[in-house]
Amino acid sequence: MSRRVCVIGGGSSGLTSIKSCLEEGLEPTCFESSDDIGGLWRFKVRRTAASQSVLISSTMTMTKNIFLQVKPRPDFSRSGQWDVETENKKGEKEKHIFDAVMICIGHHCHPNLPLHDFPGIDTFKGQYFHSRDYKTAEEWRGKRVVVIGIGNSGGDIAVELSRVTKQVFLSTRRGAWILNRVGRDGVPIDFQFSRVLKMVQSVLPFGLVCRLGENKVNQRFNHSLYSLQPKHRLFSQHPTVNDELPNRILSGTVQVKSNIRRIQGSSIEFDDGTVEDNIDLVVFATGYNFSFPFLPSSMLPVSGNKANLYKYMFPPGLERPTLAVIGLVQPLGAIMPISEMQARWATRVFKGLNTLPSMDCMLKDIKHKEETIAKRYVTSQRHTIQVEYIDYMDQIAYQVGVRPSLLGLLLRDPGVWLCVLLGPCAPYQYRLRGPGQWDGARQAILTTWDRMAGALKTRPLDIPEPKQSSLPLTLTMGAAALALGYYWNIHNHPSLLKALDPTTWQDKIKPYLPGLW
Repeated sequence: MSRRVCVIGGGSSGLTSIKSCLEEGLEPTCFESSDDIGGLWRFKVRRTAASQSVLISSTMTMTKNIFLQVKPRPDFSRSGQWDVETENKKGEKEKHIFDAVMICIGHHCHPNLPLHDFPGIDTFKGQYFHSRDYKTAEEWRGKRVVVIGIGNSGGDIAVELSRVTKQVFLSTRRGAWILNRVGRDGVPIDFQFSRVLKMVQSVLPFGLVCRLGENKVNQRFNHSLYSLQPKHRLFSQHPTVNDELPNRILSGTVQVKSNIRRIQGSSIEFDDGTVEDNIDLVVFATGYNFSFPFLPSSMLPVSGNKANLYKYMFPPGLERPTLAVIGLVQPLGAIMPISEMQARWATRVFKGLNTLPSMDCMLKDIKHKEETIAKRYVTSQRHTIQVEYIDYMDQIAYQVGVRPSLLGLLLRDPGVWLCVLLGPCAPYQYRLRGPGQWDGARQAILTTWDRMAGALKTRPLDIPEPKQSSLPLTLTMGAAALALGYYWNIHNHPSLLKALDPTTWQDKIKPYLPGLW
């Protein structure tokens, strides 16, 4: 019989977990908090808390259930199985037995509303709520609004409200570095985060990398002039991405303010001593807390948004590795490919195709990650699950056996090697070989830029294509990285010298760099 897997959550992490289960021949059953799939990405439920009232869906049935608890079976040390208890809309309790559990509720579970940090909030005459409960700007037309928090939600809400309100005040304790979604030459910014860029960053001092990045973002607008510049460095906090915020500040519809000192009636006093009167609304864009109330309290405790998880996935103390948390990370990049990679690893662990290290090794890895985060990032609950996109993807891909080999690609397929090295780290790179290999991965990698450009070029132009000014710099960086690798291989693997002779692969790479030869 196929192993049955309980998938908790039908958002992006849950959906890819279902897919990975099916790819490995497992039988998934998904419990979802709403009457449809999509989770936070489905508008009508995108700000609802997960794991309250949920829907259990199997192949042919969909019935509304309340999710009660998940606990190991009495023979867990032998079977690794779980008892899952739910309650349907009629009040009838149902019990299920699963061979494994995948928790896919993410980290936007419980709104963090720190009212105790805002003296006088009980006297406030207007309305206040968490950003999760914000729906549309129209109902606040002509009002005066304070938005607390300058993360991505706070920035987006402030910008949207500023189009219809009388005035928006954006309150921040530390300030923030603001990145553009639109990068150099109009290319999406995540397309510019390549492996070669990561290699260069890894060999330069952290302070120098930050300085170069800060100079770059200040070329767009001076963060000090706009009252946004923080004391911390650019890469010491999860960045805020917002294309419109500087324009709204410049137009005066958004004013950046310091932290709130106290609230009295409809007046708000800030730490700098300024007071704004007649405030109608306060939006707390103050983040979220996560927890796992359906598990035994001792199994996966959470304190200060910290949970002991190996690679942010596996509790290290379980006798059998049949429980995995998917999507509980805050990446500098997209979450969906990471959730897919996690799910690919978890399902293979469930099947016994991959094994986890000893408990001691897992605890050491957890401690090392915590120390690394504490050293780099400012202290904040939002940084407890911070990961670097490429680094983390490669770590999990290594466990699965699908991490791309740059040396192997250089020797076998220089065109793909060039795209993998210099292009965006698309998830197709992890389908080139190993479990889950996809025959279309090579072509998908080679045409990544074409698909991006195709989505933008919606009007035919009778003008010659402009030259890409960023190519020389990119090639220079790539050549530097190649030179370093070439030097290492010569001195450590002399037998590879002949194979790495540029004349042996130059002809192969020419078609992918038209106009350079």
